[in-house]
Amino acid sequence: MNSFHHAQSSARKWGGEPELYLPIHDFIDSSKRIIGDSRHRSLYHHTEGTFLCERIFGVTLDIPKAHSTSRIPVRLIAERHILEDLGWLPSPADYIDGMVLKPWMSGSQRKTVPLSHLLLTATGGNQ
Repeated sequence: MNSFHHAQSSARKWGGEPELYLPIHDFIDSSKRIIGDSRHRSLYHHTEGTFLCERIFGVTLDIPKAHSTSRIPVRLIAERHILEDLGWLPSPADYIDGMVLKPWMSGSQRKTVPLSHLLLTATGGNQ
């Protein structure tokens, strides 16, 4: 399901226009820019991703109604997105559980080039 379809689903559930929900859904799916397959979900489709949405978009989203405003918890919107995609709400640990631990992850492989050399190379040479 793409971001707009998630936004339409949110609008059906909580009211308002899909465009009100679209920034949240676009953020959750923004990892598609980095990873072009379903592994992109490992970045934001989990419990921590829902709390990140809350930090970015606020605790609630105000949805205008005919004579009032509904306040929908942003985490609920994000959780629904994940449930629609995965059928459950994983934690980051669920993604990491099967990850192969590589030597570079522990810092055991040290760079042999001094940092000062890397900085000089990045700026185009000695100055």
